[in-house]
Amino acid sequence: MTNNILQHFNIDQFQADLLHWYNVSKRDLPWRRERDPYKIWVSEIMLQQTKVDTVIPYFNRFMEKYPTVYELAKADQQEVLKAWEGLGYYSRARNLQNAVREVVSEYGGVVPSNRKELGGLKGVGPYTTGAILSIAYNQPEPAVDGNVMRVFSRLLKIEADIAMPRTKKLFEDYVRQVISTEDPSSFNQAIMDLGATICTPKSPTCLFCPVQDHCLAFSEGIQEELPIKTKAKKQKPIAYVALLIKNGKDEYVIEKRGENGLLANLWQFPMVPIEEIGMEHLETWVYSEYGIRIQLGERKGKLKHVFSHIIWQLEIFEAYTLQAETDDERVIFIDKEAIEKYPFPVSHQKMMKYL
Repeated sequence: MTNNILQHFNIDQFQADLLHWYNVSKRDLPWRRERDPYKIWVSEIMLQQTKVDTVIPYFNRFMEKYPTVYELAKADQQEVLKAWEGLGYYSRARNLQNAVREVVSEYGGVVPSNRKELGGLKGVGPYTTGAILSIAYNQPEPAVDGNVMRVFSRLLKIEADIAMPRTKKLFEDYVRQVISTEDPSSFNQAIMDLGATICTPKSPTCLFCPVQDHCLAFSEGIQEELPIKTKAKKQKPIAYVALLIKNGKDEYVIEKRGENGLLANLWQFPMVPIEEIGMEHLETWVYSEYGIRIQLGERKGKLKHVFSHIIWQLEIFEAYTLQAETDDERVIFIDKEAIEKYPFPVSHQKMMKYL
């Protein structure tokens, strides 16, 4: 099936047109200035679910703090999460650090250059494996994500649903046949740039496309209809009351989230699942959950935070307690200035203006 689609596709000319455009127009990105596999790895993990412009300052700060695998491997996880604060999807940072520790202990600090060893590291999936092997080690390995599937679905007029796992395998097969074996590093980065700047999800600027002559979707005028993707399930809304609990010493209660699951090991202000509890039982619930007696104060505001599968609907209240400590190991009392040292998710950072 793959060979059928590529039967009339001029692979050599396509590579030449794409690479010429890339050499003239490539984006100047900090992780492209050298072929350091560690830096490319960090950039690829940061770029998952996050736009390039957002990533650049984070990447620069992260590299200043952790310039090699050794610094990141021995760093305190809370500090790493603090450096990641605001980028979201925090499991990426935890997996990255765990994998880097394995690189130091098992591979002498050298990021593996073969697919099996590299793909066996925590959080390094097929896309990241392909990106590191092609960009850093110049191996002709496909690096297929949503961006790349969009470009190739238009180029080759592939009408398979890109939400299906088997479709990704199909695209990997096509890219493996089309990729430049002489300069796979530039080829994969060129496809990434093409998807980010020209072959965009909506209103692609086909008239400026360097490979327009090769694009089947453009020739049929159906580029806006591709790729085909079934809609994800709607996110489930969950209502919480977030509590800014203050004691007589001007200290606030903050809570460390669990080791696993959403926002693991980050800190937050206590959150009450209000739909289950009801406002009338809130103070009792806080005492039974944390061993802290509180008096609810005024409502300070509300905010909404959207995750891939759920939506937090947060009502923010201040509260007061005469306690200075509790036996619950998840929570601590801390003064306002010291709060800044702890890694918080974005939703809870936004609450700090009410302190």
